Amino acid sequence: MPYDRLAELPLPVRRVLPRHGQEIYRKAFNNAWREYGDPGKRRAGASREEVAHRVAWAAVKTVYERSDDGRWRRKRRRGNAPRARRRVRARSEA
Repeated sequence: MPYDRLAELPLPVRRVLPRHGQEIYRKAFNNAWREYGDPGKRRAGASREEVAHRVAWAAVKTVYERSDDGRWRRKRRRGNAPRARRRVRARSEA
């Protein structure tokens, strides 16, 4: 049962995730729904829907994390600034 719109997502997902997190969830769920349609691609006993929800939450957790107050917040990016500085330095030295 892929989701066409964010309004179709389960109520708990819509309550806790910001809009961008919901978009990630929906896309990941729909992709997993297609990918794991064959029972041979799933762990024994796992339903197609269960696997799709697990994949969707895993995708959300790559971008968001739950804060101490229970809200989902975007993770801080790490390591981007030094890499950008190296590129600028390399261009200026060339």
